[in-house]
Amino acid sequence: MTKDSPLKGLKVLELASVLAGPSVGMFFAELGASVIKVENVTTEGDVTRKWKLSAEDSEADISGYFSCVNWGKQSLALNVKEKEGLDIVYRLVELCDIVLVSYKPGDAEKLLVDYPTLKKFNERIIYSHITGYGLQNSRAGFDAIIQAESGFTYMNGEPDGPPVKMPVALMDVLAAHQLKEAILIALFNRERTGNGQYIEASLFKSGLASLANQATNWLVGKAIPQRLGSDHPNIVPYGTIYKTSDGKEIVLAAGTDKQFMTLASVLGRTDLVTNPKYQRNQDRVKNKEELNDILQELISQYTREEILSLLSDNRVPAGGVFNMQEVFELPESAEMIVEGSYNDGSSIKGVRSVAFTSSDDITEKELLPPPHYGEHTETILKNLLKFDSEQISDLNKKGVIYARNK
Repeated sequence: MTKDSPLKGLKVLELASVLAGPSVGMFFAELGASVIKVENVTTEGDVTRKWKLSAEDSEADISGYFSCVNWGKQSLALNVKEKEGLDIVYRLVELCDIVLVSYKPGDAEKLLVDYPTLKKFNERIIYSHITGYGLQNSRAGFDAIIQAESGFTYMNGEPDGPPVKMPVALMDVLAAHQLKEAILIALFNRERTGNGQYIEASLFKSGLASLANQATNWLVGKAIPQRLGSDHPNIVPYGTIYKTSDGKEIVLAAGTDKQFMTLASVLGRTDLVTNPKYQRNQDRVKNKEELNDILQELISQYTREEILSLLSDNRVPAGGVFNMQEVFELPESAEMIVEGSYNDGSSIKGVRSVAFTSSDDITEKELLPPPHYGEHTETILKNLLKFDSEQISDLNKKGVIYARNK
């Protein structure tokens, strides 16, 4: 464990599943906290263990999806609907600093793991709740639906095509970031006051908070954002994708008139700068289709490597449209990759969720790989709660816990 980690010794109890809540747990694990992931015995663990690509091993209990947000954790397989299972949760709460949950409003109360109940066992607990729509709406939060209902899907896609869901569960990711910030503030407040607290972040509100200029284009300009493909509604050329002579694509981000002037010069068309239709950004927005056709014809005379090198040399913002293999061939990607191995000799790779750096080097260099289902049940019960082997065996037989055989 990194000596300088400010979260060393912090304990997190993760009662959340799928993506948003678990990604918060992984964030804290990367910063040195100890994270116990409680998995439901009745469902054989987090549902994402079964969310597999067709090419993945159907028998394995760790899918690519599950692995993306579960590094650095210990897995405790437990049935919290059983009194003995619930008692284990209560005993762990006494030892923990943060509880992560993702229950629909009202469900935590039914399971007796709501904030008022857990607070009785630990006044300093920070209870962190991910919801779909907030506490007044009992609907479950599904990313695809919330992408649609928060306006993202309507805006996404080609102008002449249908609305398109984004290929990443971005609402979950955004809500997780909101909750991380709230927890860090709550920890800071607890240092000053000694008090824990309840905090909540919803996928829907997190989506709204991230609409940025698209929201204010409506609230201020009264214009409903339409599908523009990769184009930008306020800047041209920005975000537009152009095909090169070798059949690959690049994207431009000329956000200022000066950058456009340089782009035109590099492409040998300085006349574009003196043309009143393209001189100012607002003019380019009005005439973007014609301008994009001109730029496409000019860029198609170069290979992707040639044009990117030329634009880079002249400080014109541009980049390649890379597939996932190309992404992880970039040198900047190397320090984001984490690797781990299991007792059977198998290994796994993943991507860190912490993308910032610090002069104190506070992130963990080595993380436990994503845990097998119930991998640490026995260890947690023995080492943290001082259960003996007979008690553990009895709970296992009753189905209150599942302890994976090593």
